[in-house]
Amino acid sequence: MQRLDLRQLLSQKLSPQQIQFIKLLQIPTVELEARIKEEMEVNPALEEGREEPESEYSDSESDDYDSDDDYGKDEVDINDYLNDDEISGYKMQGDRGGDEEDREMPIAMTSSLTDNLMDQLGFLELDDKQYTIGMQLIGSIDSDGYIRRELSSIVNDLAFSQNVMTSEEEIEQVLHMIQTFDPAGIAARDLPECLLLQLERREQDATTVLAERIIRESFDEFTKKHYQKIQSKFGVTEEELKKAVDVIIKLNPKPGGSGAGMTRVQYIIPDFILTNENGQLQLSLNSRNAPDLRISRSYADMFDAYDKSDKKDKKLKETVAFVKQKLDAAKWFIDAIRQRQNTLLRTMESIIKYQHEFFLEGDESKLRPMILKDIAEDIGMDISTVSRVANSKAVQTEFGIYPLKYFFSEGIATDSGEDASSREVKHILKEIIDKENKRKPLSDEKIEKMLNEKGYNIARRTVAKYREQLNIPVARLRKEL
Repeated sequence: MQRLDLRQLLSQKLSPQQIQFIKLLQIPTVELEARIKEEMEVNPALEEGREEPESEYSDSESDDYDSDDDYGKDEVDINDYLNDDEISGYKMQGDRGGDEEDREMPIAMTSSLTDNLMDQLGFLELDDKQYTIGMQLIGSIDSDGYIRRELSSIVNDLAFSQNVMTSEEEIEQVLHMIQTFDPAGIAARDLPECLLLQLERREQDATTVLAERIIRESFDEFTKKHYQKIQSKFGVTEEELKKAVDVIIKLNPKPGGSGAGMTRVQYIIPDFILTNENGQLQLSLNSRNAPDLRISRSYADMFDAYDKSDKKDKKLKETVAFVKQKLDAAKWFIDAIRQRQNTLLRTMESIIKYQHEFFLEGDESKLRPMILKDIAEDIGMDISTVSRVANSKAVQTEFGIYPLKYFFSEGIATDSGEDASSREVKHILKEIIDKENKRKPLSDEKIEKMLNEKGYNIARRTVAKYREQLNIPVARLRKEL
């Protein structure tokens, strides 16, 4: 009867367990570990480790709240109830106020460039001195990915701040190791070195070799676009030179990802790993999403002992209530973590099913227009649940790491009144520019007319926005000899 009454009470409101689930669902993977530690610090009934099947508490009658299957089914605005008196007493430790629910969760970009490089440094087999040098070098990298401090100055830095006596030769040896890290071109001392570091990772064919020679021997002429001088100097055809120049201009001049006035780049930590095994797509959760948690055996035993003792003792009764509350909170937390895993997998599996052709080949033109409602209907969940997953999660594929919201479309009207993906328009725009006469590149106005003729009713300013998002320069900068 108590369970039925609880269901009736919550028929118009979110259950405490649903509140817990929603908060955990939108946490990016990299923050989940900290959130679990936070809960364990305030709840001694929650422990790390696989659940002990013999625990009597897990099957006890204290389980009088909604089951896993009821998560996310009530279409209720959580903000209406987060501060409700009837629910506030059941809030998990560490929960924040309701205001944060109004903000869109950021994508899981919580590992900085420095963190990323330090992780890679840890994989090298270095002695203590080399590791200290490596840390000093990484700390000397500017926000755009360069080391501009002289090695002689870094020798002095190490001597004074770390009491490490070294030489420029030793520092350069470790520097060369760091320059093999991702992103390619990192820790270069100038632009030519940055570009050469990236070229070294390419297949060493004739085009790559020519590109390297241009940077080493004719970088000044290259920056001034004196292509005829370069062609004459190396005795190559116009087509050979064009291929080499195309390779160079596609390299990344700022591997740190930011320039003046910009914040340090943040790397996406994937929540899912997707691999292609002979045409069969295999999905798995990042292992950080699947922690081993259990209810403390000693706490469960303590509850059983107290529960069977004299109920008339007031202090004992308060102790029983306290222990039960901690056990309930631990059980709720474990269930919410499990349901988080289940919801993440179901959502991603549906996205893969919908965008199967893209995930097989990585071809953007194969992406289908897709909205939150499509996935929500497929997995039988509320749109707000899918939105929370899409706004804060990312997947690692063989073609790179993508935030899930990348796969959802912005609506654009076509002549037939249907919605077309903005990505579809970008793909056509890129095709138009790829096929243009580079001696007379197309203006944004001309591209606008061509897209309108194809039935895409977008303005010139939208063409300019999409062109910039594709990192395609304006017409005058696309002109070639």
